[in-house]
Amino acid sequence: MSRCIRRIRCPPSIPLHFRCRVRGALRAVKRSRSVPSGPSSSAWPRRTSRRIGPESVCTVTLCILRSLPAPKQALPARRIMALESAQCGEVAAASAAPRAPRGKRGGKQALHCAVCEKEFRFKSVLQAHLRIHTGEKPFECIFCEEKFAQKSHLTTHLRTHTKVKPFECVVCQKKFSRSWSLKLHLRTHTGEQPFECTVCKKSFRKSGDLRTHLRTHTGEKPFECAVCLKKFSVSGSLRRHLRIHTKDKPFECTVCMKSFSESGSLRVHLRIHTGEQPFECTVCKKSFRTSGDLRTHLRTHTGEKPFECAVCLKKFSVSGSLRTHLRIHTKDKPFECTVCMKSFSESGSLLVHLRIHTGERPFECTVCKKSFRTSGDLRRHLRTHTGEKPYECTVCKKKFTQSGGLKMHLRTHTEEKPYKCTVCKKSFSESGNLRRHLRTHTR
Repeated sequence: MSRCIRRIRCPPSIPLHFRCRVRGALRAVKRSRSVPSGPSSSAWPRRTSRRIGPESVCTVTLCILRSLPAPKQALPARRIMALESAQCGEVAAASAAPRAPRGKRGGKQALHCAVCEKEFRFKSVLQAHLRIHTGEKPFECIFCEEKFAQKSHLTTHLRTHTKVKPFECVVCQKKFSRSWSLKLHLRTHTGEQPFECTVCKKSFRKSGDLRTHLRTHTGEKPFECAVCLKKFSVSGSLRRHLRIHTKDKPFECTVCMKSFSESGSLRVHLRIHTGEQPFECTVCKKSFRTSGDLRTHLRTHTGEKPFECAVCLKKFSVSGSLRTHLRIHTKDKPFECTVCMKSFSESGSLLVHLRIHTGERPFECTVCKKSFRTSGDLRRHLRTHTGEKPYECTVCKKKFTQSGGLKMHLRTHTEEKPYKCTVCKKSFSESGNLRRHLRTHTR
């Protein structure tokens, strides 16, 4: 036989009027080397009391009898607690009856959800789980009245109001309101990417990123716009798309108060004010505000033109250039001047045209202080000061300050005359020559 003396709290099964503090270790048990065979023996430890203030607090023993080795027919170990009521002096025995056979998990009887049969070790965890089925949310935020099924979720939510960020990165000291946010952040330092795509072997830091990536292989688009029925593979893309319909622009520039529908667009816009150009070309060292601008620029070095017109097969390095070009075929001019009602195929052309009405000339020469409506006009003007002639004829090596000048010159070699008079069918190599010729018909 072996002895076990422990301190425990009174279990909930004890009647409420027993206000006893369960304690182990009677001195008699310590002195004894053996435990009697039955609870009726006089060798059982006596209950003792001592005074603590005005009340008497019961001191009791908890003896768990274990048989080594236990016979096959032996009952499970019994927990016997002798308790005395502080009010009526009644003595009771709790948990004296043999226990039911123990479950597999942790040596305790397993608990099962009556709805989904999920197994739990603790009653409190089962109660929290049941709220998934009942929809009960007993924990309410005092600030925004949002409700939660678990207290821990409310605690985490409250940090969005209090701005408390108790979890700090030991590498860069960045703080987070959630422990799992810190865990994900640490992977940026360690380079850990534990989630791997089984198709292309690409790895990701988050399981959510992997799920989103897998849709590129499956083509799944589970998020649908309720207005135009367009589908998206990412919920964030749907949220951003909905702002097209709602005209919502929640992200505002603190410098010029311009609003944007996406936080990324605001970040890029702020670089106009800060002058930041973090993306640098490895070939010519030119810098750009966005990665997209850098990618487009690199095509000037590689000569790549991935966007082709389906009508005339002309190719472009930028998708926007192809869209603008297609309006030549469709004759679409969606941008109209509100002053003179003139229409344009490009928004940029309308913007430049409006400066004719406003008189605005925002581009000034640093040498002679002359101002221009467009940046292109300023660049061409600066060549009059520098003497630069970047456009060279491949036939006769003659150089020009403007691409238009080279284009017209090449017609002297090709004898191309694209400008034809509608009256007498005479052709000209320059539009200016055609205009002068037309006046001969109007005299």
